[in-house]
Amino acid sequence: MRLDFFIANATELSRKESKRAIGQGRVQLEGECCRQPATKVRSTANVSLDGQALSLAGERYLMLNKPPGVISATADSQQPTVLDLLPPEERHGLHIVGRLDKDTTGLLLLTTDGQWSHRITAPRSNCGKTYRATLAEPLSDRDIQELEAGVMLKDEPEPTLPATVRTVGEMTIELTLSEGRYHQVKRMLAAVGNRVISLHRIRIGDIALDGSLSPGEYRELTADEVASVQ
Repeated sequence: MRLDFFIANATELSRKESKRAIGQGRVQLEGECCRQPATKVRSTANVSLDGQALSLAGERYLMLNKPPGVISATADSQQPTVLDLLPPEERHGLHIVGRLDKDTTGLLLLTTDGQWSHRITAPRSNCGKTYRATLAEPLSDRDIQELEAGVMLKDEPEPTLPATVRTVGEMTIELTLSEGRYHQVKRMLAAVGNRVISLHRIRIGDIALDGSLSPGEYRELTADEVASVQ
């Protein structure tokens, strides 16, 4: 990784502040002053700032039960974000793995591990996401067949990939998707003449939302949950 990236992730400095510190000669790499922010370093390199040895913390993996009214962003000057739900000291280096609409609730993953999150969000990953949707009207058998076969969405040239539908109640279903188009669940239900009243994500791959988490609460993933993402 770049030296300025290493400094930013090992300290509370921003990338800009890290570059400035490097340019000021405050950083040593393997015992020698280094003034080039783009210098490539190993994660185990001997790096110090102002004579203080630095090291990278291990990667972090969190699940959060997203409440409504919070946007899936790391920062926003107008609206509360999911990172605002965490204490300031917990936020450093975290990014959101995929997104949920402002009014959609449920499972949201956050991590410092870019490769891990890519394995979830990459189009070829085929990582299933399961949503519990409360509908305006019951689904007919034909509606379910259409959803499971793939439906055409407005202004899109290709139908959705086949989905899995499980009926939970007269007005409630669990819908599992293997892709992530814009507002996909709501648009799929609209395509069969229905409407989503509320939407709650309960699973991503083999990681299920912890039922003990109240809205706005979070916890670290277990080692098995992290390892389930291949």
